[in-house]
Parts: sequence; structure tokens; C-alpha cells
Amino acid sequence: MSATAEIVVYVDGLCEPVNPGGTATYGYVVRNDAGRDIARKSGVVGKGTGMSNNVAEYAALCEALRYLIREKMTLLPVEIRSDSRLLVNQMKGEWKFHKGLYAQEYKEAKGLTSQFERVKFRWIPREENKEADALSREAYFAATKKSGRV
Repeated sequence: MSATAEIVVYVDGLCEPVNPGGTATYGYVVRNDAGRDIARKSGVVGKGTGMSNNVAEYAALCEALRYLIREKMTLLPVEIRSDSRLLVNQMKGEWKFHKGLYAQEYKEAKGLTSQFERVKFRWIPREENKEADALSREAYFAATKKSGRV
């Protein structure tokens, strides 16, 4: 846990069996300053054209931010952790957004973060993001099971 963050959020997304164009899903875990889970969620972003791993990563971020806003946590220090260098570096302003399937999600994420008093982003290795990854995979398997694809 970071000494300055009261809320830590792990986000992840995937697009399989092909990227782009597969089934995009997301997962996130929200923890308080004691390291306890206060929220865990996963879901399907969409399928087919217009879906990519970056769309899924940003969808995970937007879903988590909307949760924090609904729960009135915008005044607390928040640290978002992701294994997506693209998401972290773009949200920190270190990399510019040029174009991509995830343009809408990127713009939404920027708008949502503007509602927070203190939010920072940190890249973490995939091994440190196992829970959010597992949630996005569970959503993928549930979605493909429903559609008859395994």
C-alpha cells in the first residue's frame, strides 16, 4: 500500500481470442488503506469490431472511476494501478493520445479523473495485477460460455 493513497484500485482488461475484434472484458479491485477489498467487479465491454485490449483496459478504468464517484470517494487520495503502460503513461500525460479504437474510453477516463481531487497512476508488473486479471478472465469465460464458444 502506498503511504499517501487511501484507496488503491487495480484495473485490467483483455480482448480474446483475437485482438482487435474479439470479446473485450474488464475487471477491477478497489482496496481501502488497510488493504481490504471494498469492491470487485468484472464485465463484458463488447464483442467484435471496435473491441481491443486497450478498449478493455480503459473500460476497466472508467468502471472503477464511476464506482468511486457513486460511492463519494472523489476527495480521497486514489492510486490506480495497471499493467498497461499505455493506459498509465497516457493518463499521467507522459504519452499523447493519437488515435485508436479506445478514443471514446480514453476521453471518458480523462473526464472522470477530473472529478477527483487527488488521483495518480502507477504501472505495475502483470504479476502484481493477478486479481484484476483473473476477474477479466472470468468475465471472458462466462461470456464465451453463454454464447456457446469455449
